[in-house]
Amino acid sequence: MSTSTEAITPIYYDTDLGIDDAMALAYLLASPKVDLVGIGTVSGNCSAAAAARNTLDFLGVAGRADIPVAVGAHDPMVGAFDGGSPEVHGDNGIGDIELPAASAEAVAGDAADMVIELAHTHPGRLTVLAVGPFTNLAIALEREPELPQLVADVVVMGGAACAPGNVTPVAEANIWHDPEAADAVFTAPWTVTMVGLDVTMAHRFSLDDQQALTQSGRPAAQAISAMLDTYMSFYTPIFGEPCVALHDPLAAAIAAGDIDTVCAPTVGIRVDVTDGPGRGRTICDMRGRYRGYPAPEGARHRVVLEIAEPFAPRLREAILSV
Repeated sequence: MSTSTEAITPIYYDTDLGIDDAMALAYLLASPKVDLVGIGTVSGNCSAAAAARNTLDFLGVAGRADIPVAVGAHDPMVGAFDGGSPEVHGDNGIGDIELPAASAEAVAGDAADMVIELAHTHPGRLTVLAVGPFTNLAIALEREPELPQLVADVVVMGGAACAPGNVTPVAEANIWHDPEAADAVFTAPWTVTMVGLDVTMAHRFSLDDQQALTQSGRPAAQAISAMLDTYMSFYTPIFGEPCVALHDPLAAAIAAGDIDTVCAPTVGIRVDVTDGPGRGRTICDMRGRYRGYPAPEGARHRVVLEIAEPFAPRLREAILSV
């Protein structure tokens, strides 16, 4: 069944392209509801420049060299890039596999300029999907104060409302890498959907799912399968079995409008930007929990806590179609 032009969502994808970022990118490429109009990179899992190279090469494998990629911020708003997460994503961000080098190069201008330009090109329609640190979005907000009025929706993978952190006891990685940028994004006058560890840690890709990608004969799926060896090595001790959490792909599916949420209360969100043990914590006002989460006055952010069905089968099908 075809999707009407009006139902297709233009999405700007902001990423520190690592392994689950590549899975999310494959999901976006597969979705008939999405027009992926631009990709910006940021330092997180790896440097912004390395993430751009990973993105360009993966798009080449997937046959989508038409999508523009812009290199974004190397350093966070405060301090310097810490070198990435090689223990999770490998030294190169994609499990230390080598993708065929694409001929495409990053476009002129940086990622913040790209999101501003796309917001003006698609006023009131653009969805911003950020699955790395939010530095590029914070810079864009500084450059274009009208950005929140131009963007239809913002979906972020990051934070935790009630779940523990994954970098510190309270901080999730994307927020931890640039708390000042995250706080700027959450306090800007736009609607943000936070897809955090509360829900992403509950949805996992298994060894059987990985093997299905290996056996598919499809280059993009096989590339992701090869990357997953490194990702699974990290997550197996955490879960006690070979599987990986589906952080960025779940955020991508929610941005695409493909997921029914069972529990996604509207709450106020701030980020701890102090230098103490709470740095990087997403402070979500969950006090309405015992009354069915009535929206507090002035709150405009959704926190996804539960979705309607297991996500891994949908993701597997999407990746196999790329």
